[in-house]
Amino acid sequence: MERQLLGALNNKIMKRHFALSAFLFFCFVFPSQGVEFDAARHRMVEEVLSDAADTSASSGRAALSPSVIAAMEKVERHRFVPADLAAVAYLNRPLPIGYGQTISQPFIVALMTDLMRVKAGDRVLEIGTGSGYQAAVLAEIASSVYSIEIIEPLGREAGERLKSLGYRNVQTRVGDGYYGWPEAAPFDAIIVTAAASHVPPPLIKQLKPGGRMVIPLGTQFMTQYLMLVEKQQDGSVTNRQILPVAFVPLTGWH
Repeated sequence: MERQLLGALNNKIMKRHFALSAFLFFCFVFPSQGVEFDAARHRMVEEVLSDAADTSASSGRAALSPSVIAAMEKVERHRFVPADLAAVAYLNRPLPIGYGQTISQPFIVALMTDLMRVKAGDRVLEIGTGSGYQAAVLAEIASSVYSIEIIEPLGREAGERLKSLGYRNVQTRVGDGYYGWPEAAPFDAIIVTAAASHVPPPLIKQLKPGGRMVIPLGTQFMTQYLMLVEKQQDGSVTNRQILPVAFVPLTGWH
């Protein structure tokens, strides 16, 4: 799970926080049957779109796809953070979810989803369920999502949360994501939400020819980069560096 986005976006994001925090505090103190969350979520998406435009030269994506924008507008992020953080759920920043983990910054969630070019009918694998927010965004687009979380309480809670919110096309399990989910493979797209030192070979094997993987590479205390990995029809693999990021490390027996 991502802790912060590095680089020029940080200053811009920080300038927005005060105004949006004040807005959300007012709405939280004077609720109006959830309308405050709808307004805050729309504002969050506007900021995500602005960040996407600012980073288009690096990402190669001039604009986010309509399906990604629709998913970000629909998924209620306040359902995926601790109750005491609901009032700030729509800040464009990562938030703690317990066990030393975070829910990723909305911009990063949107960008990673967009880079995979997920579409209806796709089967997607997620490594690092966290609170389930990224899985929910994917489930709004793909036909089926398989998500693995190594921290048992987080994985169990996320699975229950996703079911209670009606995401029947998401399957979760507790386990070491490095090895993927072989019995559900192959996948059209794979997303890894923790930093690895290398691209796990089992995940490459489980990616369909023509499929895409988005993964942060690097160590916890050094610069990490979000990478786009593409598997060609002949089985060869290409990599492209997207943006500097900072994620918690991928853990497990490997």
